[in-house]
Amino acid sequence: MSNDYDVAVVGGGLLGSAIAWGLGRLGKKVAVLDEGDITKRASRANFALVWVQSKGLGMPAYTVWTVQASQEWARLASELKQQTGLDVSLQQNGGFHLTLGEEEFGQRTELVKRMHNQAGAADYKMEMLSASEVKKSLPLIGPEVSGGSYCPLDGHVNSLRTFRAFHTGFRAFGIDYLPERPVSAISKSGGEFRLTTPKGELCAAKIVLAAGNTNQMLAPMVGLYAPMGPTRGQIVVTERTMPFLPHPLTTIRQTDEGTVMIGDSKEDELDDRALKHSISAVMTDRAQRMFPHLSRLNVVRSWAGIRVMPQDGFPIYDQSQTHPGAFVACCHSGVTLASNHAFEIARMVAQGALEPELVGAFSASRFGEAGAANNSGY
Repeated sequence: MSNDYDVAVVGGGLLGSAIAWGLGRLGKKVAVLDEGDITKRASRANFALVWVQSKGLGMPAYTVWTVQASQEWARLASELKQQTGLDVSLQQNGGFHLTLGEEEFGQRTELVKRMHNQAGAADYKMEMLSASEVKKSLPLIGPEVSGGSYCPLDGHVNSLRTFRAFHTGFRAFGIDYLPERPVSAISKSGGEFRLTTPKGELCAAKIVLAAGNTNQMLAPMVGLYAPMGPTRGQIVVTERTMPFLPHPLTTIRQTDEGTVMIGDSKEDELDDRALKHSISAVMTDRAQRMFPHLSRLNVVRSWAGIRVMPQDGFPIYDQSQTHPGAFVACCHSGVTLASNHAFEIARMVAQGALEPELVGAFSASRFGEAGAANNSGY
């Protein structure tokens, strides 16, 4: 390959696609290097939530960043539809986290208090509601529901259609999507980066590492650090049913097509080749205790997937001091933060530097000596 690009984005999942689309929107010549459909995408295990509540405990800047993303999602959905004709079915009228029994209600209440009392966090108006108050919005809840938390900024989208919209937008912006090109080596000479793939080398003035859990391996090649702690999750999907869930829940949502998605698991392992039916049983049991009529529905699909997760659960956005022009982006909430990645991270990369406030909050230097050693210019 002899093509030269302004920016090469490594990773064609939702994170990399959002950044690449944003760069193309700014008129940059962009290549997306991707493993292709064989890769274990985090998109397989995402729940398609645009979610604010309960995020950022221990890192107030993450609440601010998440609220900003939520508020920008309508603009992203509008621009994608205008460009591609694809409606990503954004529904953003608030979301719930339901509790079963008084103990869970008490635990959730304590979490809400801690979130509200956290200095420097954005006020996203998360509040606790009693079962009778929840029932006004969700009339089909079961008798075991003790209440729950509500946040008006929460919502959900069709994540697969969002992914398709970004890739459709690639063509309109002249972005080159290059599948079956996992990057095995990165070097820099003469002011440009050279990326080695099974199908040859590619040169770019800047690079963005957005390859999910693989960032942990790629980042040190350009003087960066991306410690990851991926997890496994399972999802269950039912047959289509009548509209009954006007608001998404943390663990249950009704899609725009009428199916019901249930996702309520987290395991610290990386083998997604087989389902654990005992876990699916617990997930579906909790779902039907929240909404008893779900017990009448058939399950049509279920699967396991690997989720991208930085080691401490918070995003990593960083730029290299030893290899200027190299950036890394890692996060768990690729759907929620897609608007920030398309509009903010892309803008900063195009300008050549991440803003100090972003780096100060999300740099891998927060991980101590290892992170600081790889970012010795901050």
